[in-house]
Amino acid sequence: MAKEHAMRKRLVSHTYTKTFIQSSPTVARQARAILLDRLLPIITASTTACQEPRGVEVAALFMATSMDFITAHIYGLSGGTDFLRETAYREHWIEMFITRFQPSFYLQELPRITWFLATCGIRLQPHISILAKAELEDWNQAMFDKTASRLAGHPSHQDTGLLAELQVSDSSVAANETFKWGKAEDEPTVMQSLLSSLEREQTAHKTDQALHSKIYGRLALTAKSELYDHIIAGQETTALALTYLTWKLSVHQDVQDLMRAELLSLRASELDTSAPFFPDAKTLDSLPILHAVIMETLRRYPPFEGPLPRQTPESGCRIGPYELPGGVRIAGMAHTLHRDTTVFPDPETWDYKRWTGTDEETRKAQNRQFWAFGSGSRMCIGSHFAMHEMKATTAMIYSRFKSLIVDDSMMEPEDEE
Repeated sequence: MAKEHAMRKRLVSHTYTKTFIQSSPTVARQARAILLDRLLPIITASTTACQEPRGVEVAALFMATSMDFITAHIYGLSGGTDFLRETAYREHWIEMFITRFQPSFYLQELPRITWFLATCGIRLQPHISILAKAELEDWNQAMFDKTASRLAGHPSHQDTGLLAELQVSDSSVAANETFKWGKAEDEPTVMQSLLSSLEREQTAHKTDQALHSKIYGRLALTAKSELYDHIIAGQETTALALTYLTWKLSVHQDVQDLMRAELLSLRASELDTSAPFFPDAKTLDSLPILHAVIMETLRRYPPFEGPLPRQTPESGCRIGPYELPGGVRIAGMAHTLHRDTTVFPDPETWDYKRWTGTDEETRKAQNRQFWAFGSGSRMCIGSHFAMHEMKATTAMIYSRFKSLIVDDSMMEPEDEE
């Protein structure tokens, strides 16, 4: 299992590194298109006098933003979603997503019983969740097929047989679509890398029967499921973080003012004032207050607070002061780690200053305990992409607008406020 995971991770990991994200012209142009051409007009319209009550529901808006970001990175801007403007389908998709994942308890906690009962005709999952799952898979299949047919016409893939093996299901798409590199933002970065890596690794490991049966013997399934996993993992989590971030900045107007001053200082230093303000990813990554408010939001409200189960090795292991036998199921939780008072005093309070001006030892302890993206070999592969997306989105909004609370009745109450 570890070998298979390492292999899958190696296929596309370089497209999610900080160096790649900050240097890629494709990533930069996709961010500009999504934030300036799609998101900015929506927020601008929400501030007009004719729209009463003024305001915008940010949770759904950020769900759309994060989906457009991750699908553009995978399938190219024109091959991904446009949830920011296609609101009807976005709402339908969110409903499907919630329906699909509501009964996930049985699949995660009782996988063998769930499988056995299914073979007997007894399904623990509601029928509607099975239908939603199938529709979501078909939705990803359509984007995959469209991009595969375009790639098949690109010079860098014409001499390979891999795309033919993928068996594009929609023959009309395959016949009518041709891929053009007319715009950098339309490059399907992750999918192109995945297909190239699969072909290369298939040749290098052709004698490994275990990997062949799980990965290389089912190339179409491997490619489609891998990219689908990236979409599901990279959408809701980032949207939740941005929602909580906007809420906290709206509550703490003083912190919002400090962060806006940091962003506006960049805007004032720009030489070309005629172009829309949009700092590059490396510049945004150097802003201490912007970084601190995002880190503190992820600490206080990690997008996934639940347990991440693992199993101890057969030989047993030591975790902290505890000696554990082999085969024991254990779990780590960001919620617990982020509330360790020895590392994060007064942990329930949202305080961005935890991440500014601290000494080196304190900073090391905080980073070691920070688990919003996990850690080690199973750490979230898209952590740098998520940080890039959150910083770019926050910068675009708060360099132009201030946020206030219209209605936060759906947010969790906090004692300190």
